[in-house]
Amino acid sequence: MSTDSFSGKLLAWFNCHGRTDLPWQINPTAYRVWVSEIMLQQTQVATVIPYYQKFMTRFPQVEALAAAPLDDVLHFWSGLGYYARARNLHRAAGIVCRDHQGELPMQFTALAALPGIGRSTAGAILALSSGQRYPILDGNVKRVLSRVHALAGWYGNAAVSKQFWDLAERHTPPHDVAAYTQAIMDLGATLCTRHRPACARCPLQAQCAAFRSGTVADFPESKPRRALPVRELRVLLLRDAAGAVLLQRRPPVGIWGGLWSFPELPDDRDAQQWCRTQLHCRVRTIEEWPVLRHTFTHFHLDLRPLVARIENFDSVVMEQADQVWYNSAQPDRIGLAAPVARLLARLQTVTA
Repeated sequence: MSTDSFSGKLLAWFNCHGRTDLPWQINPTAYRVWVSEIMLQQTQVATVIPYYQKFMTRFPQVEALAAAPLDDVLHFWSGLGYYARARNLHRAAGIVCRDHQGELPMQFTALAALPGIGRSTAGAILALSSGQRYPILDGNVKRVLSRVHALAGWYGNAAVSKQFWDLAERHTPPHDVAAYTQAIMDLGATLCTRHRPACARCPLQAQCAAFRSGTVADFPESKPRRALPVRELRVLLLRDAAGAVLLQRRPPVGIWGGLWSFPELPDDRDAQQWCRTQLHCRVRTIEEWPVLRHTFTHFHLDLRPLVARIENFDSVVMEQADQVWYNSAQPDRIGLAAPVARLLARLQTVTA
């Protein structure tokens, strides 16, 4: 199969059916494309669009992103998940302003070295914003290539990954790179979908080895499955007399890094005693809520909420930089993990 037949058919299809009105396609500067590509990692376009629009209104240039507090960035990211993406975006913006005079580097090596970018994202930024010829391999592109070539094996295997990159390089044309890059992503997102692909409308149907053999559903091969482990975490929803809830900032690394969550109670500790010794407050009543399960990529997290009313507390001890009394009626602009936001919303309905 020649590069011309593959890319030519894709480009012809894109001219008629491709998406050209996505927010980041309007004035596709490197910064605007960068933010969109980070948001689109592991998240669908329809979900990303409203987040992207709000994010770009608040942080229209890289300087605004770099100058903003991390809490502000995480607040505008809340709900998108995979929060390391937001932390890396913020870190990278600082590096761009400090080391690159506020301009995203347009050289591949320097761009790929920024936190959270890497090979495929760097290629997408350069291709979509300036037409530089670099291949990409996001999930949509992998799906198209694996089916067209009936490429067996899991992408996480080094030898299989090399085959994918070789194919991506071979098919990327020397011209119309921005259109081709968007075209192959669009094909995977709209026709060559994970489930129920629209093969009858695909411009590459005649060349698709998986279609010819009736094995489209077998590609791409998934990561070998294993049962996800389950972790449990007891959290305290501590409410003061005014109904505010105590939140603590999580460490910068690990799950929900840098976000705000509830105090965590060790499994072997009595809640009332722990509150007296660790938070210097007395608990009047405690109610245990049903378990809330939140699934990460590698494990399930079962949150066991304990809702407690505080009788009194030492204000000097409680007022710390890594703690805040959060009032849902007048919320602070801080980053909240999705299950934390759900529990706060439920708490508000119970006490309304």
